[in-house]
Parts: sequence; structure tokens; C-alpha cells
Amino acid sequence: MARSTSASNHSIRPASERRKRGGPCMTVDVLALFDLDHTLLTLDSDEAWVEFLIEEGILDRAEFERANHELVARYRAGEATSVEFTHFYMSTLVGRDPALLEVWHAKYLARKIRPAISAAARELLAKHGAAGHLMIMTTATGRFIVAPIARELCLENVIATEPEMEEGRYTGRVAGTPNMREGKVTRLEAWLGEREMALDDFRESWFYSDSVNDLPLLSRVTHPVAVNADPPLAKLACERGWPQITIK
Repeated sequence: MARSTSASNHSIRPASERRKRGGPCMTVDVLALFDLDHTLLTLDSDEAWVEFLIEEGILDRAEFERANHELVARYRAGEATSVEFTHFYMSTLVGRDPALLEVWHAKYLARKIRPAISAAARELLAKHGAAGHLMIMTTATGRFIVAPIARELCLENVIATEPEMEEGRYTGRVAGTPNMREGKVTRLEAWLGEREMALDDFRESWFYSDSVNDLPLLSRVTHPVAVNADPPLAKLACERGWPQITIK
């Protein structure tokens, strides 16, 4: 498996900064960004989480099943708002005992997520990891769902939608900017800025995504790659000459 470069504020600097400042020994001049759902995974992790909770009898099937599938379809079509999308999935966490959520997540990871990680996805990560690239997962999915999946993929750097917590429990609200659409650019720039880096510092930058929702960030990197592309993204990729790959 690939292991990404450390996220320490002092251990990662672009090569341009190292040359200017005589900085730390690590040289990072290529950035590799990865969406999660239908890119590194063959499914949507939020949708799978709701399916898992329904299977366990934790959520009411009549109330959540249809709404879950419809929201995912609208999101993939670029029709669901960021507020609508994030609040629906974060509502499944509201008021829950954090220890119990962790138990549920471990079962969800084993049942839903591990079977959805293909050898091709692991090979893609391994290729960028072996080349010493700075690797970041960037996803609209909430951090509670994503963090254990990132560990499973040996990805240390994660930008996700942040769920708000009060008194140790999830409120169902988002803390800060949701990491979707233009928000992925905003959040990436902030993440890099905290480490004294900028997107333009990198000699090359890659972003792998399946969704037209990620067009703002795909348009900013030097190597946009459409993975298992939805129809709108596939059309744009053809028009712009972006490579398209399939990971199954």
C-alpha cells in the first residue's frame, strides 16, 4: 500500500520553497489529490453508511432509503446543494454516543468499504507514493466517515467536510466550509497555506475524480483525470482532452 508524505507543518515544503529558503530536507514538487467516492472506492461511502444503518435497524428504512438514493443521484447530477447534502448525512450522527458510533463504523468498514477498494485503486496510490508525491484525499464526505477509510488506504493527509461537535456529540451541522465544489479549492488552499505552500508552487499537480461537482478543482491542477466519470464529467473530459480511466 502507498503511504503519503507526513502532514507536519514543518516537514512538507514544495521544492521551490526549499531552494529559496534552504529549508528542510524533504523535497515535494508534485501534488496528487484523490476524491474518494466512485474514485478510490467503487461506491459512495455516505450512501453505504446509510444503507448499513438501515440494515442494522438503526435507521428507519421507509424514511431513509429512498431519500438516500435520491440525494446521491441529485448530487452526482450537480443538483443537490452543499447544505442539503451535508446535513442529510450528518443527521445520522446527531446525539449518538461517540463510542457506539466507532463500533458501528468498524462493522461498516468491514462490510461495506473494504470490499469496495479495488486492487487498481491501491496500485494508483502505490504509484504516487513510490514517486514521493504529496498525497491528499479530498472529499465532500464528513470526517467521521472518511478518517478510518483513509487509514485503511494508508493516506495520512485528508481534507473532508468537518462535522460540528458540542459537548462531545455531533450536532448535525457543518463546521466551516463544506469540502465540495468550489469549497474543495478553498479548503485545499487553506490546507496548503497552513503549511506555507500554495498550489502554484508545485511543478505538477494531479487530481483524480469521478464527478462534475469537482470541476473547480479539476480546472486548477496540471493533470486532471476523470475516473469512472459521470456523464457530465465524461463529456467535459472529452471536450478538454483530459484522460479518462476506469477503476473497478
